Amino acid sequence: MPLHKVVLISKTAKLYLWKITEDLSELRSQIRLKNSSIARLESMKSESHQKGFLAVRMLLQHNEYDDFDLYYDAFGKPHIKPQGCFIKEVEISISHSNDFSAIVISQEKVGLDIEQIKDKTIRIAPRFMDVSHLENLSMEEKLKKATVIWGTKESIFKIKNEQGISFPNHIFEEDFMLEDKKSKAILKFNNREEVFNIIFDTIEDYVYVCAFEEKA
Repeated sequence: MPLHKVVLISKTAKLYLWKITEDLSELRSQIRLKNSSIARLESMKSESHQKGFLAVRMLLQHNEYDDFDLYYDAFGKPHIKPQGCFIKEVEISISHSNDFSAIVISQEKVGLDIEQIKDKTIRIAPRFMDVSHLENLSMEEKLKKATVIWGTKESIFKIKNEQGISFPNHIFEEDFMLEDKKSKAILKFNNREEVFNIIFDTIEDYVYVCAFEEKA
């Protein structure tokens, strides 16, 4: 299947979604990979993860990049090489969950997470969030909101990527309404407080969440 959807997240950031309907060989035949990526792909035991990995590269190709333009720093954070000598490096964040792969390309730091809505998220909610934020909601609403909050914390962690950050102890979501499709969260870590703006929405039975650092 071609590109599924493009979402303008902000004036400086776009989200690209690929719904994975192809088989593994079809995806692989359309992508040129560097040797390190071939080795990484072959080391993956799950076909779902292999497809997600390749679908991300399909999204890169849609944006006139390829696997050779993507690299990871020492902390495992992805980056895109500048196109040409004088073009500023753009920011990228990557996520994959079952049937969807997604990337955000942005002119500012961004974290992205996509998650399938599952009952398990409610069961583990007390481990990562303030469960009072789920009060007076239907079960469907609880599932969506808990998934948004999990994605919020994952997205913020992807931006900061600092060892020792704990979802329940360091990242605090402000309460929000699902229909607003936006919220805020605060990271309190290493004697600093940082505020993040959160943009989220649902697509089929998935939630995607993008986090951006709030500028002072």
